[in-house]
Amino acid sequence: MEHAYKEIAPRLRALREAVGFTIQEMADKTESGPDEVARYESGEHEIPVSFLFKAAKACGVDTTELISGGEPHLRSYTLVRRDEGLSVDRRVSYDYKSLAYRFAGRKMEPFEVIAPPKEPGEVEPAHHPGQEFIYLLEGRLELTLGEKTVVLEPGDSLYFDSHTPHSLRGLDGKPARFIDVII
Repeated sequence: MEHAYKEIAPRLRALREAVGFTIQEMADKTESGPDEVARYESGEHEIPVSFLFKAAKACGVDTTELISGGEPHLRSYTLVRRDEGLSVDRRVSYDYKSLAYRFAGRKMEPFEVIAPPKEPGEVEPAHHPGQEFIYLLEGRLELTLGEKTVVLEPGDSLYFDSHTPHSLRGLDGKPARFIDVII
C-alpha cells in the first residue's frame, strides 16, 4: 500500500514553489528546520499533520488541499457521519480519520484515531509543533510524554504540548479509539 505522505510530498513542494517560498522560508513559517522541510518534500518520511496545518496556513490554502488534493467548500458547518471521516495515512502505526476535512479555513485538525495494541518497545515517539487534545472513547490508551507515562480510560482526556516527545499504544491486547484534536 502506498503511504499518503508519498502523495502529499509533491503537493507540498509544488505549493511551496507556487507561492515562491524557499525551503528556508517554509521552515521559518512552519517552525521547522530546512532539513525537515526537505525530508517531508522528498516523499520518504511521514509528515506530521501539525506541519501540514502550518504549511497550508503559511501558503493561504486549506490543509485538505495538501492531504487529499481537493478543496473543502463548506464554511458554515460540516457534518461527517459515522465511518465517513477522510482516512489519512500519516503514521504507519495508527488509523487516522479527519473529521473536518470538508470545512474551509479550519483552525484545528480533529481526528478519530485508532491506536493498536503494542509492546512497550514497539512504539516510536513523535514530536511536532503545536498542542493536542485527546479524548478516549474506547479501550485503554497508554501515552508516554517525555519521561512520564499516563494511562487513559474511556472518558478521560489529556491536553499537552506536542513538542514533547510522545507515543501511544492500546493496552490489554486491544486497540484504543480516541478523538485527537491538533492545533
